[in-house]
This record gives sequence, structure tokens and C-alpha cells, in this order.
Amino acid sequence: MMLQLLKPDQKPDRDYSSGDYISPEQVFVSVFAFVRRQYPLFLVTLLATLAIGAAYLLIVRSTYTAQATLIIDTRKLQAFQSQNALFNDVPVDSPAVDSQLEIIRSDNIAKTVLRDLHLANEPEFARYGGGFMGNAIYFFYSIFEPGDGSQDNIDRRALREFAGNLSAKRVGVTYVIEVSYRSAKPDRAAQIANAVAEAYINDQLDAKYQSARRAGDWLSDRIQELKHQATTAENSIVDFKSKNNIVDAGGRSISEQQVAELNSQVLAARTATSEARARLDRIEQIMKSDVRDATVTDTLRSEVVSKLRSQYLDLANREADLSARYGATHLAAVNLRNQMHEIATSIKAELSRLAETYKSDYQISKQRENEVQRSLDDAVARSQVGGQAQVQLKELESNSQTYRSLYESFLQRYTESIQQQTFPITEARVISIATPPSKRSSPKTILVLAIAGFGGLMLGFGVALMRDLSDRVIRTSGQAESLLGTDCLANLPLLPANKTPAAEEQPEQPRIIKTNSGAFWAVVNEPFSRYTEGIRSIKVAIDLNGPSRTGRVVGLSSALPNEGKSTVAASLGLLSAQAGAKTILIDGDLRNPSLTKSMAPHATSGLIDVISGTMRYEDVICTDPETGLHFLPTVIDTPIAHTSELLASASMRNLVEALSKQYDYVIVDLSPLAPIIDVRSTGHFISSYVLVVEWGKTNIEVLERALAGARSLQENLLGVVLNKADTSLLKRYEGYGNAYYYHPNYSSQRAHVS
Repeated sequence: MMLQLLKPDQKPDRDYSSGDYISPEQVFVSVFAFVRRQYPLFLVTLLATLAIGAAYLLIVRSTYTAQATLIIDTRKLQAFQSQNALFNDVPVDSPAVDSQLEIIRSDNIAKTVLRDLHLANEPEFARYGGGFMGNAIYFFYSIFEPGDGSQDNIDRRALREFAGNLSAKRVGVTYVIEVSYRSAKPDRAAQIANAVAEAYINDQLDAKYQSARRAGDWLSDRIQELKHQATTAENSIVDFKSKNNIVDAGGRSISEQQVAELNSQVLAARTATSEARARLDRIEQIMKSDVRDATVTDTLRSEVVSKLRSQYLDLANREADLSARYGATHLAAVNLRNQMHEIATSIKAELSRLAETYKSDYQISKQRENEVQRSLDDAVARSQVGGQAQVQLKELESNSQTYRSLYESFLQRYTESIQQQTFPITEARVISIATPPSKRSSPKTILVLAIAGFGGLMLGFGVALMRDLSDRVIRTSGQAESLLGTDCLANLPLLPANKTPAAEEQPEQPRIIKTNSGAFWAVVNEPFSRYTEGIRSIKVAIDLNGPSRTGRVVGLSSALPNEGKSTVAASLGLLSAQAGAKTILIDGDLRNPSLTKSMAPHATSGLIDVISGTMRYEDVICTDPETGLHFLPTVIDTPIAHTSELLASASMRNLVEALSKQYDYVIVDLSPLAPIIDVRSTGHFISSYVLVVEWGKTNIEVLERALAGARSLQENLLGVVLNKADTSLLKRYEGYGNAYYYHPNYSSQRAHVS
């Protein structure tokens, strides 16, 4: 059904079993027909939105956007960063850059710039952005809210305006940040953008300084606390040593040092005792051996023994020589042997003396060893007694060392924090300052007009679609044929007022039709008009219907009053009579005989008199001298309630049958279908019906209900006539095949050709 509304004059040329298939050609034709029908609405909405866009461009203030560029780079801080992790800068990553963007857009930066540049009281900030709209809003609030002019409200409004015009964004995935500000003045936009960048850098410097200062203050307090704890721990060590008689000697206690020294002495004493015992054993062994043994002097290394041994050896050599030369009994040899004996005795005596000396040394060493061993045992016993105190002392010393290490570490960090406060440097730096822009950034003329145009087209499409879908009237012949299941005989244009000449003053003649008294006289006055051509098409349809039926008795009706059925009936009668056919026009609208009022206003009797049998129809018929049209009027003095019974009577049928035998055309103007039921009573004497529908006015539902109640008319319906059509609009609804027919010069061209 929607496709029929979009293209009502398009008849399907294929039968699809599913009933849902729509070819692309049909879709295109339907859309094109929809645009053709509604293009004025499209143009109106487009022009309206373009006008609104132009007004917007005129009213809204022009703004300019300046841009400063920052970069966040921590590499330049490497020379100043401490190796202490407490104060090292956090590595820059994507979340960190996003955090910096929020800092740039924060109220703290905005307040700083507003304060430094004194912007809060300027119209651009204090009056809702300035310009026509801003001033209008400001004066509106000043009237209805007088308190809006307070300084607090001005500051808040300036802050809100500043935040609305400021933007900061990251360039891709880099560490570059673009700071942009939009203002009505190019110079002011550049000034504020640079001020925002500077305020951000100063804020970072101040944040670092404050952070280092707070850290320094905390470290200072912590250092004092650790210093006190370290001092207390050291004093507790001294007190514990004094209480337990512990003396520190070279990192060890006295008892430990004594044990170590005594242990060394014991070892030395044992060594000396062993040496003395070895000498004693050796001397005793020597005393048992021969004095000539060379090991005696080598072992003892005594000068006396060595000298005596040398003498002994010398005498022995001499004695051996004399004995060999003079014999062993020689006196000299005997004397030498005696001397050798004396020397041997002396050596033994000396060895005995040495043996006593070695024995005495051994005893002394043994005694000394025993004494040192006893001292060592006493020292070890004392050391074991003080072991628990040493454990406690070590614990105290460990605590003291911990506090001392913490104190020194925090002291170093405090020194570094003090040094960092002297370095005025941040990660961010300006790499491109903002300059006054040469072109405005908003409003963009082309963009605004493009949006306005697109919005106008979309709005026009929506309104046109709603209008098209809600258009429940008949506007095309194809629509009439598809809805009513019959032919559309003609599209009759609406006759302008200048096409209906004023009726001339004529003398009262009850049997003469009053000429030029209605719009239907256009078929006589303008035979080549579009209206006349449409009436001819109706006549042709009646002629093609054939004379096989009971004459050419045609009834004209409409669904509602004032749709022009009487005018069409009169025009059809005049045209038929003018063509030379014997034609009679009957005013069969017994409730509202409008034709009688127009064509025979002075008639005194008519159809009702004939039906009632008081008069013959030959005596009441009016004639048009020019065309030869006969007219049977209806004269009503008082309203008649039973008009349907009169039309359904045998007298009415006999009258029409008699007229159909005498005339070529019997045209009956009937009453409307919807208000009354008279038409339903005419099926026994009317062979064909023509339904007149007012173009673009008659509702489809009303028409369908009216036809449903008049079955005889529906069964004998010859066709439908679209009346009062607006030809300028009809060209948009009909296809291009009929467009030239509605061209304003078409009738004149046809007249010229004919």
C-alpha cells in the first residue's frame, strides 16, 4: 500500500505469487515519484534551514583558535636526578600524559590565567562569551536574577567560559600536547594559549618545589627522631657495659682478650717445655756415647765442648802418628794418650754440667706451663659466666647500629631534597608558542551551511514522508483506478474565477436556461481548454459504453457535497448538446437542486410535478437556445423528507425510460452518497454512473464507505472523474507521460494545430 501511495499511477506489470517482491526499478520509480511530488516541501525546508544557518552565521560571534605545543620529556632531568629512588621522577607513559592533560584543563590553571591576565571582568568572560547571544543572555539574567552580577557569579561564569574555550589533546601516541584556546580576538587567543602553557609549567615547578619542601620537612623531623633514638641506643650500651663490668678492647671484651692471650701463652709454654725436654733427652744420650762423636758439638753447639773436642782430635792425630812411627809404647805416645784421657774427662764433666742445666730449664718450663694453664682455665670460666651479658650487649649494639644507619641514610636524603629544591626544571617545555590566527575557527561558513542544508533535506524528507503517508486522498488517475477498481475518465482542472464570465442580465423566462450563470459554461466559452477536453473524455467513455443498454442514461454523483458533480453534469450536458446530440439534463438532487438555481432560477414547476403526475415533462423542460440543451429542473417550495421514495417510484422510472427513447443522452445530477441515500434508489432507471471525486480533498475511507453503501452504483460504475485538480501540483503526481498535457500552453498549441 505504501508503494501505491508513493507511486499511485504505477500499475504492476507482473504478478508475484509472494506479493512482497519489489523490483529495483519500482523502488527507483517510487522514490523518484515521491521526490517529484514533495519537492516544494524539500525546497521550503531547505531554504528555511539555510536561512536559519545564515542567521546563525550573522548572530553567532566569530572565534579564533590559537595553539601552543608542549612536550613532556624526562631525559633532560637525568643529569639532575638523584640515584635515591625516593625522589626520582616517575617514567612518562600514556596514563601519565593523560593525567597531564587533566591538569592543563583543571580549574587551578584556569584560575591562575584569569588572575594573571585580569580576564574575569572582561565582557567575553563576564557576559556568557560576549557577542549578541552572550549579551542577550546576560541582560535576561540581569532582569530576572539581579544577584547574577555579583563578583562570585562573575568569577564562576568566567571560569566556566574559560574551560569551555580551552582544549588540550595529545598528538597521536607521542608525548606532545597541543594546548588550544578559542577567543573572539586573535591576539587574545594566542595570549591565553601561551599563558596556559606557562601556567602549567609554573604549576609543575611549584608542585615539585612543594613536594620537595614537604619531604624535606618530614625528613628533618624524622632525622631528629632517629638522632635521638641512636643516641639513646648508644647510651644504653655504655650503661650496660658499666653495669656488667664489660670493657671493650679493640672490638673485644677484656675476658675474651685475656682468654686469647692466655691461650697463646699456654701454647708458648708447651713449646718451651717440649724444647727443654728434647735438649735434656739429647744430652743424656750424648753422655752415653763416645766423646769423639761429631754430633756432640753439632747438637749442643757449646764453645767449651767444641774447643775440648778440637784439642782431643788434635792429640788423637798426633798420638796416631807417633804410635805409627815409634810404637804405641813410646813415651811421647803415652803422654799424648794421657792428655787425651784428661780432655775426654773434661768433656764429660762439661756435658754433665750442661745436662743439669737442661734439666733445670725443663722443670722451670713445665712449672710455667702449668701456671699458664691454670690461668687459662680461670679466664675461660669467667668468660662463660659473662656470655649472657655479651648476648644482650650484641643486641644493644645491633639496635644502635640500625638507628645510626637510618639516621645517616635519612640525613643523606634530606641533603638531596634540599638540593632538588634549587633545581627549577620540569619534564614539560614549550616547543611551539601560540601565534595570532589569521582565519576564524568558528563558525565555519561552509560547514554550517552544509549542516543546515543536510538538516533541511532530512527534515524535508521526514515531513514529506509523514505528509505522503498521511495523505489519504486521491490525487492521480492511477490511484483512483487502483483503489476503486474502475477507470478514471478525466482529470478536470479547477476553473479560475476569470474563466467563469459573469451572468448577463436576462428577462425572466421560465422555459429558457440562464446562460453564463455557472462555471460549466466554460465548455461553451472555451472549447479548447483543459477542462473542456476532460469533459470530452467523459463523453467518449459514455459513447464507448455502447447504446446496447437502455439508452445512454448516466447518473453523476459524489461522495460528499461540494465536490462539483453538478458542474460536471451541466458541462457534460452542454458539451453533448453542442456536439449535436439530443441531450436532456435532469436535476435529480431533490434535497439541494443547485443546477436549477443556476440554470433555471425562475422555473415554477419541475421534476417533482412530473413524478406526481400534475404536469407533463414537455411543459416543464427548459431549453438553451444556443446549444439546444434541454433541462428538467427541480422546484421545491418546501423541503421533502421522502425524496428517496420519489426516486424509487415507478413514475420516475417511466419518465426516464420515456426520455431515453426521445434523447440521445439523459444526464441525471444525483445527490451525494454519504449524506443521504437517494442514489441507492436510482438503480432501476439509471444504467451507468459517473462518480465525481474532488482532487486532493475527498478522503479515501469516506469514499470507500460511501461506495460500500451504494451497491447499484458500484456495480454500474462507468468511471470516476477527478474534479478541481490543481494542474500545477498534478504534474508532480502524474508521470512524465502526462506532464506535457498539463503544460500551460498545451491547449493553445492544440487550438493552433486544429
